[in-house]
Amino acid sequence: MKVRAVLADDEPLLRAMLRTRLAKLWPELEVVHEMGDGRGIDAVIDAHEPELFFLDIHMPGVNGLEAARCIGSRAHVVFVTAFDQYAVEAFERGAIDYVLKPFNEERLATTVERLKERMQGRPASLEALVEQLAGRLGARPAEHLRWIKASVGSNVRLIPVEEVMFFQSDEKYTRVVTCEGESLIRKPIKELLEELDPAKFWQIHRATIVNVDHIAQVRRGLKDQAEISLKECPETLVVSRNFTHLFKQM
Repeated sequence: MKVRAVLADDEPLLRAMLRTRLAKLWPELEVVHEMGDGRGIDAVIDAHEPELFFLDIHMPGVNGLEAARCIGSRAHVVFVTAFDQYAVEAFERGAIDYVLKPFNEERLATTVERLKERMQGRPASLEALVEQLAGRLGARPAEHLRWIKASVGSNVRLIPVEEVMFFQSDEKYTRVVTCEGESLIRKPIKELLEELDPAKFWQIHRATIVNVDHIAQVRRGLKDQAEISLKECPETLVVSRNFTHLFKQM
């Protein structure tokens, strides 16, 4: 049975990844529309008559919770989030399901099976759930790291994290690589992972974190390992086997 779906996420790369994996796991699912935020939900429903929405909770402008409030019981909803506590809360309180970023194919396959069962019934009302989660947004985790204080020669430079293409560590230092060059910090990869936005910064190797906004392409390298080419940077980053699932079917 064909199912019409809408994907709403402000990250085009993540939308593309979700669309590709859903196509593999659920061939009957037709993505009829994609959105960068939750604006114009009523017009989308009128134009495309979707039966299912995948909504990123934390979108700029109209976020996923506000969009779900507009959808009401007119379609089924899956919340997409990088914050596990919101996802668990949504699932436990009756949302159809949730998907965590970055997408894990095994977890997504479980979501698809649940969706196929629940799509046979009427969409649940999410009003109580949306109000509960909206009330908790003020209690979200501490703000993600915005600036990197790095050494450049004998000087210290403040680098906005969005300018960082990747972090790469060795035994003593961590390289902070931007379009303008590189700097060094002493903070290890493990600590950076706890402070960076997981929706934008992905660990691809035990010693490397990449900013997904700076990825130009991902290709298959030697021994089937994935290799990342970056925008405005000649370096190639190798994805270790433990993290290749992030880029499968892209």
